[in-house]
Amino acid sequence: MNIKNLISIALRALINNKMRGFLTMLGIIIGVSSVIIMLAIGEGSKQSITGEISNMGSNMIMVQPNYNREGVSKGASSMESLKIKDYKEIELECQYITGASPYVTASGQLIFGSNNHPIRVEGGNENYLDIRKYTIQDGVGFTQSDIKNSAKVCIIGKTVVEKLFTNDEDPIGKIIRYNNIPFQIIGVLKSKGSSTFGQDQDDVMLAPYTTVQKRIVAIDHLHAIFASSLSAEYSSKAMSEITDILERNHKSEEGKESDFTVESQEQILEQINTITTFITILLGSIAGISLLVGGIGIMNIMYVSVTERTKEIGLRMSVGARGKDILSQFLVEAIIISITGGLIGILFGSGVSYIIRLASGWAVTVSTFSVLLSFAVCTITGIFFGWYPAKKAANLDPIEAIRYE
Repeated sequence: MNIKNLISIALRALINNKMRGFLTMLGIIIGVSSVIIMLAIGEGSKQSITGEISNMGSNMIMVQPNYNREGVSKGASSMESLKIKDYKEIELECQYITGASPYVTASGQLIFGSNNHPIRVEGGNENYLDIRKYTIQDGVGFTQSDIKNSAKVCIIGKTVVEKLFTNDEDPIGKIIRYNNIPFQIIGVLKSKGSSTFGQDQDDVMLAPYTTVQKRIVAIDHLHAIFASSLSAEYSSKAMSEITDILERNHKSEEGKESDFTVESQEQILEQINTITTFITILLGSIAGISLLVGGIGIMNIMYVSVTERTKEIGLRMSVGARGKDILSQFLVEAIIISITGGLIGILFGSGVSYIIRLASGWAVTVSTFSVLLSFAVCTITGIFFGWYPAKKAANLDPIEAIRYE
């Protein structure tokens, strides 16, 4: 019996039992669409987070105090391990970085006229904007003179402009107060928008690190040091250089944990990718359970079909149909159910994913891999769960089958 006849017989059988065939497909439709949606959410989140980490800086390397040294959490306020000397020697001696910046931060209140806004000020040098991929839209950046003189100047983000300058004033040149300290606005940053986690990346105020260090928090140490490697492939060499300099300056003892940590952007991306990949697999596996249920539904309905058509099977075998013809007949029927349900499920899942992206603004991405995987799985499901009932039909005794009532 050729494949054309097999498909024709299978379609005729399904048309004769439309509702039963649809309900059987429904399990596959729900399973495939669930897998598509879950993988789309997982993959979209992964791409979005990866993009945001990349947007944090250019081949960035972060040096921070080791807050959990020797298994004990020291707390940020008690860690004073990073000094100006560390930053200067990193910038002077490292061959694999394009620039470095000290980092000091503080929280406070911004005031302009009758408007106020809570803010975290970030202190850096003239390299900080390039390292962190901040772009000035209006105005200018810091100069060496601003750093040297601890100038009371700042650069603000779009959200700060909207919160303080409600009458559409030009903020450039205006004086705002940070915890009663006057700052002149010299620049406004280009908007970055919100992150995947809902954090407003435009709610930022930048100032010279010396200004934050001396005029706001009154400390002589640094909260962190940021650097940018020549390229991603040089990150490990740059990290090694920085580590060697800090171990020398801090007189780190062999076998003991250092009082600093050095971490690259690539390491953060690898950690994030590991976590998001695991979450994506977990979501896909959970959704895959519904595919298993759909496969059991196919097996169940094929058993019913074999029982109902026992006499028909006996008649076919009595006029010359072989066991493999009967096997192929029922197997093709199971495959048609699963493939048709799979195609509908892919369309439905892709449509729902698109609606979720439009309605919620989430990063939802339907990948070619998830579509091909779902289609392959539903085809295998049809073969796997349709095989046993089809084999049972093929092994029926023709005489007993004809006598079956």
